[in-house]
Amino acid sequence: MNEKILANRYRLTEQIGMGGMAIVYRAIDLRTGHNVAVKVLRPEYNEDREFIGRFQREAEAASKMTHHNIVNLLDVGMDGENRYLVMEYVQGKTLKAVIQERGKLSAPLSCQIAIRILSALEHAHRNGIVHRDIKPQNILVHEDGHIKVADFGIARIADSATLTRGDNVMGSVHYFSPEQARGEGATAASDIYSTGVVLYEMLTGRVPFDGDNPVAVAMQHLHAAPVPIQTLAPDVPPAVIRVCMRAMEKNPAMRYQSARDMASDLRAALEERGEQIPYPENELEIRQPKPQVAGERNTNTGPRRPVRPRNRNKTIRIALNIVIALAVIAGLFFGGKAIYEQTIFTVKVPDVMGMNIEEAVRVLKQAGLTETHKAMPSDDVELNQVYVQNPGADTTIRKGDAVILVISSGPVPFEMPDVTNMTADEATNLLTAKKMTITRDRAASADVQKGRVMSQVPAAGDMVTRDDPVTLTISGGSTVIPSLIGHTLQEAEEMLITQNLAIHSTLKYEMTENAKEHGLVAATAPEAENRVAEDTPVQLTIYRYPEAECTATLSVTLPESDQQLKVRISTRAEGSSVAYTRNYTVEAGDSRLIEETIDIPDDRLYTYTVYIGDTQYEQKPLNPKDNGD
Repeated sequence: MNEKILANRYRLTEQIGMGGMAIVYRAIDLRTGHNVAVKVLRPEYNEDREFIGRFQREAEAASKMTHHNIVNLLDVGMDGENRYLVMEYVQGKTLKAVIQERGKLSAPLSCQIAIRILSALEHAHRNGIVHRDIKPQNILVHEDGHIKVADFGIARIADSATLTRGDNVMGSVHYFSPEQARGEGATAASDIYSTGVVLYEMLTGRVPFDGDNPVAVAMQHLHAAPVPIQTLAPDVPPAVIRVCMRAMEKNPAMRYQSARDMASDLRAALEERGEQIPYPENELEIRQPKPQVAGERNTNTGPRRPVRPRNRNKTIRIALNIVIALAVIAGLFFGGKAIYEQTIFTVKVPDVMGMNIEEAVRVLKQAGLTETHKAMPSDDVELNQVYVQNPGADTTIRKGDAVILVISSGPVPFEMPDVTNMTADEATNLLTAKKMTITRDRAASADVQKGRVMSQVPAAGDMVTRDDPVTLTISGGSTVIPSLIGHTLQEAEEMLITQNLAIHSTLKYEMTENAKEHGLVAATAPEAENRVAEDTPVQLTIYRYPEAECTATLSVTLPESDQQLKVRISTRAEGSSVAYTRNYTVEAGDSRLIEETIDIPDDRLYTYTVYIGDTQYEQKPLNPKDNGD
């Protein structure tokens, strides 16, 4: 980052974290004066569509969730080429740092932390979000003991190739599930496995599997059993161990099927069938003494007070009833007032995901809400369409509050690759993989090998998107149009083939009054001596002397069909490789008969061949007749 103020709003004060693809800063929101955490995509990934997609998925995932155990998304945007997310700032440290400082944590504390992680995951899973990278480094411990789960959607281990993508992801291999180790997709059960690993580490002070390299660790997730918890931490209750081991089952079907179920069993393990285990002192959270409930028996044993007279007891009961009645009335009043204010002054956020920004603004305005939106590129979302909203749909907020929207500014820009000197197929395959539309031209070149790219538009290094059309000019080699005027058609064909040139599929004719010119070449296009690409088709114009004209009647009866037929009829001189073609489109209701009088250019014997589509239908000799017959 070259500037200390991002987007004219966030003053970056210090770097507080660095992951495999993003850098995290503590910053001051200049509008509110609050501390925030700003996560900025590493500059080297600004043009990497995979990492941009991951970064955008984190914003989308965070926008769907509002939970007290999840780090909340506050803003998202771009400043120049820098993509950033603004999250709430958690003053404290990671759970990993806590474990490194303390070693083993007590069983009650470990369970309480795990329950909060599971509460966050239950909320995420209900919203269709799988974290995929639960680990102590992604669990933030506030200085007052609150637990926050961070980094939803940013770190996804999809295959073995990611095992070596930076230290951060290499660390994740200690926590991911067997199915992730096999390169399969992560599910909610994968998050539960990772939570089990985190719980194991809290209870024992060490990860269940370790090795010299990530692959060795991954193989242990697949096949090895961890060192028993009771061996490393004998004081952990068996009920807690059973919960941890079930969460770490190799087979996803054998694990807890929901975060709620695992949390429920942890609570039961803590209480040991109704007997509450006291919370440890001087742990992460400061708990207030439990207030005594009105009417609860006081177990204090001391001298009894003298019994009061019955009349006084009656007076006390009457007074107590009056107090209770007044409390009920007050409760009804203030409760009703609260319900009224809740109804009048709050609203549920409507779902505007997928809407055009204009429609989304209208819907939010009708609901009594304001909005602020930012545009970010996306390859998967149409221009000006909403693909992130925060707070998410159905969240209850006060009327007049703002909803943050992220809309698509179109496809993700990237740097145009250099495809010059590639073969035409190599360049086409590369650009097609980027979903670009390609037009190929051919040009003569004595310097660039035939079939390779001579030039490209846009130029290499230009910023483009997949919607930008690309024109590639392909070298056709180089040859020269020979002088053909005055030669017979047969001689012209042979000379053009010798020069690596093609003959145009149709002939032109020019009338002449000189009988000796009949059948000779009158003109070429391009003209003689022009340098052109090899295989360039050359249009030939042939002289015709009226009295020497020769034609033939071509008659073809096509088969019946209820579909459109593409018909091609080619004529070829005996012994020649050059065919002259005519193309016809015959609709289902058209006549099946094609009948036409065609010119025979010279005195060679000609055959015509009929093709329907690419299939040969019939072949017959052309029977010439003199002009005037």
